[in-house]
Amino acid sequence: MKQIRKSITILGEEILPGRKKILNLDTARLHTYTKLEVPVVVERAKADGPGLLLLAGIHGNELNGVEIVRELLAKKYTKPDAGMVISIPTVNIFGFINQTREFPDGKDLNRAFPGSRKGSLASIFAHHLMNEILPHVDYCIDFHTGGARRFNSSQIRISRDNEELLGLAKIFNPRFIVYAAQREKSFREAATKTGKKVLLFEGGKSHDFNQRITMRGVTGTLRLMQHLGVRSFPEELDKNSFPPPVMVKNSTWIRARQGGLFRFFVKDGSKVEKGQVVGTVSDPYGKYEFKVKMPQCGYIIGLNHAPVVYKGDALLHLGVI
Repeated sequence: MKQIRKSITILGEEILPGRKKILNLDTARLHTYTKLEVPVVVERAKADGPGLLLLAGIHGNELNGVEIVRELLAKKYTKPDAGMVISIPTVNIFGFINQTREFPDGKDLNRAFPGSRKGSLASIFAHHLMNEILPHVDYCIDFHTGGARRFNSSQIRISRDNEELLGLAKIFNPRFIVYAAQREKSFREAATKTGKKVLLFEGGKSHDFNQRITMRGVTGTLRLMQHLGVRSFPEELDKNSFPPPVMVKNSTWIRARQGGLFRFFVKDGSKVEKGQVVGTVSDPYGKYEFKVKMPQCGYIIGLNHAPVVYKGDALLHLGVI
């Protein structure tokens, strides 16, 4: 396991053992020439150990991840006994302010990694994150939510055939562990290529807080920190215990065959059987109502909360074990 060096400098600031510093990642200005800084909370223990990065808000409207990291900071869980914890609750500060997914240049930050010095604004920011923050850590938890009105059950997404990541995901203990390919130019892909161990957490939906998802995210982070030897949380983990995660080997979205008003009869995380009616789509005038049936057995790992859908819209994310 890589050990933290005695002398650490991040964003031009020396981080001494046993110290906490709030730094600012200053990479751009608004069109008014006003600086826009991203707060980076660095907490270093006196004892050497692994470096852990807690990252949320790559998409500015995905608030539940922001809430998870906020709670970890507020309850001082991020103060390590060994190693170092770097917390960035609002990576995409532009999108967070405007409550949008993208950067002001219209780019998706999570499709801009590893970035470049002379690219788009999103690409420049990705470059600074990769070169000024990432080299100081060994492990990353990247917190996300479902987009639009899609609600995700708590899940860790990892690549297939990576036993170390699978072991870490089981330690985190979400509701589901989902095998999912890495997205091209995503933070997860870029960080993995540099040798970092990345767990991608999905839970909840954009523009929303969910206490159940927050609890899962916080508890999973504490479990991982304890496993890595960063800090022990016997009392906290004794209060919140969950059953082992369900392994999802494949997944598919069930889409609307007709447009109309969508109502669902199942909860996210539910086990469903082949042929089970899980919802209906109807017109507003009471002329027709179509049943949404499951094509096979599995678990509902994602659920569209939108009351109005068009033909082809994703309704349910079905995980197959």
